[in-house]
Amino acid sequence: MAQWWGREARGGGGTSVVVKMESPDWAVVPRSEAAAAGGKAGRGKNARQITWVLLLKAHRAAGKLTGAASAALSVAAAARRRVAAGRTDGDDDAGAAPPGESPALRTRFYGCLRGFLLLSVLLLAVDVAAHLQGWRHLAVDVPDLLAVEGLFAAGYASWVRIRLEYLAPALQFLANACVVLFLIQSADRLILCLGCLWIKLRGIKPVAKAGGKGSDDVEAGAGEFPMVLVQIPMCNEKEVYQQSIGAVCSLDWPRSNFLVQVLDDSDDAATSALIKEEVEKWQREGVRILYRHRVIRDGYKAGNLKSAMNCSYVKDYEFVVIFDADFQPQPDFLKRTVPHFKGNEDVGLVQARWSFVNKDENLLTRLQNINLCFHFEVEQQVNGIFLNFFGFNGTAGVWRIKALEDSGGWMERTTVEDMDIAVRAHLKGWKFLFLNDVECQCELPESYEAYRKQQHRWHSGPMQLFRLCFVDIIKSKIGFWKKFNLIFLFFLLRKLILPFYSFTLFCIILPMTMFIPEAELPAWVVCYIPATMSLLNILPAPKSFPFIVPYLLFENTMSVTKFNAMISGLFQLGSAYEWVVTKKSGRSSEGDLVALVEKQSKQQRVGSAPNLDSLTKESSNIKKDLRKKKHNRIYRKELALSFLLLTAAARSLLSVQGIHFYFLLFQGVSFLVVGLDLIGEQVE
Repeated sequence: MAQWWGREARGGGGTSVVVKMESPDWAVVPRSEAAAAGGKAGRGKNARQITWVLLLKAHRAAGKLTGAASAALSVAAAARRRVAAGRTDGDDDAGAAPPGESPALRTRFYGCLRGFLLLSVLLLAVDVAAHLQGWRHLAVDVPDLLAVEGLFAAGYASWVRIRLEYLAPALQFLANACVVLFLIQSADRLILCLGCLWIKLRGIKPVAKAGGKGSDDVEAGAGEFPMVLVQIPMCNEKEVYQQSIGAVCSLDWPRSNFLVQVLDDSDDAATSALIKEEVEKWQREGVRILYRHRVIRDGYKAGNLKSAMNCSYVKDYEFVVIFDADFQPQPDFLKRTVPHFKGNEDVGLVQARWSFVNKDENLLTRLQNINLCFHFEVEQQVNGIFLNFFGFNGTAGVWRIKALEDSGGWMERTTVEDMDIAVRAHLKGWKFLFLNDVECQCELPESYEAYRKQQHRWHSGPMQLFRLCFVDIIKSKIGFWKKFNLIFLFFLLRKLILPFYSFTLFCIILPMTMFIPEAELPAWVVCYIPATMSLLNILPAPKSFPFIVPYLLFENTMSVTKFNAMISGLFQLGSAYEWVVTKKSGRSSEGDLVALVEKQSKQQRVGSAPNLDSLTKESSNIKKDLRKKKHNRIYRKELALSFLLLTAAARSLLSVQGIHFYFLLFQGVSFLVVGLDLIGEQVE
């Protein structure tokens, strides 16, 4: 039967039929007749289907346009409210300016930018007038202009001569110097990425020796675990103290072998009372935890840590762990970090990486996440593997107390006490380990104001430190290449040159080349290499790839703050030693709240414990109080640079410079968004 059926099929025999079920009758008709009868109907059905598809796509496009228009209107309304409110970074209210930036310096810097903007507008008007006269700036020679009669022509000819003979050579020299610095820094970034790739391909990572102290051995007694001191420095951080103390007290470590110090520098009595009550609650639970409050808050965080290390009982402990108030370590944090000291007597620091509970909160936190992922995944890991040295991140790290004491302990001479102690420990020969697979959750600043202050401190402090320890580095007994790495790479290239060329090249020189077209910046400097570097930066956070263009523009925007901070720290301008705590929102995942409730439910025999609803309510009340105190403001320097870049973009159209125009346009819009404080948390 099968063979017969196959022969019929190959031979084309038989008649195909189509069964038509049409209520109430049915019929069997040949396939050819059905196809002939349904040809016109099929074509009509296909036409209707195409029409419906087109209508659906049109509906979706209209929805997207409506959403974009709604977003644009919302941004415009927010910008209008910002302008109407009139609050700027020049206000005298507390917290208006970053730490370390004096009012006089801020005013002079803004005055220079405003003068540059006015000059650029004047030059644009002159160039437009000359363009309307038919003069092509790049094609007309000076003798031809001198032959033209008229006061305006004579003045313009003099301006062109000054450009050609004096301004263009000097500007081109400065541009070439910045391009060289740009290429050196790009090469450094590329080498770091290649080092990270090598680590990934080879599977290189620090491995603790099996059976070491603190290893996860269920049969090990308390005597197998070294004594660990855990410190939580905080200052007026009522939004996060509870979850931080709860996470630290839940560490999986014998309670007889670790002590928690809550180092409260708060000057708000209500906040101190809340923190003290939380400590007493955990004391009733059996946790060895102490509350310390300083009356004289000198030295800020460094002074707080130094005071705590002077306690007599510290001599009984071998290691000290530091967690900032917004950090929430996992229960196994100590068991994954402390064992790396076993058998490595020259290791002074084990640093864990950070992860962020609010990285998707807004555009600002997403861009910060890109930066910090690269910092930990690439910079810290590569330097830790190949050099055994990196900058201590100030928290989520375990120090050997002997290394701290040998390096001179905490010093209050800069606002980057973490980098200070790391450099001094490196000069003493101590090695550092970075654990990329051990994460500790924390928060990112959600408002541009808080982020700006943080970045100012992070970029002014290293310059203060470089001035103070340069001679010590030269005189130290470490090898030549370690000195070279510390001076040239660690300080000069990554802390000084990077913010210098980024601001000078893209915010000053590039706009100037539009008004002095005889000096040029090639397209590969303006577009291609920055795009490549941004792509490398975003690789450790691949989910952030859609934000590569905003990231590139925002990094150039932040160069204003970083450049200003670098100058302040290098030349000790303003109150460069002032410390400002980064504002937190107290965000945590629901899983964190549930875990905290489960832990606190055990305390119901000795006191009341809040449930999930009460914790959520308390968190929302704190956020409401904070929002009453917050407000968005206008940032004058960023706004002035926005108008400057947009003016330069308009001038570039006269020279038909396509890539330069688009870069200046988008960068100007980026400065405008930041200048109106539209990028981070919006307070209604």
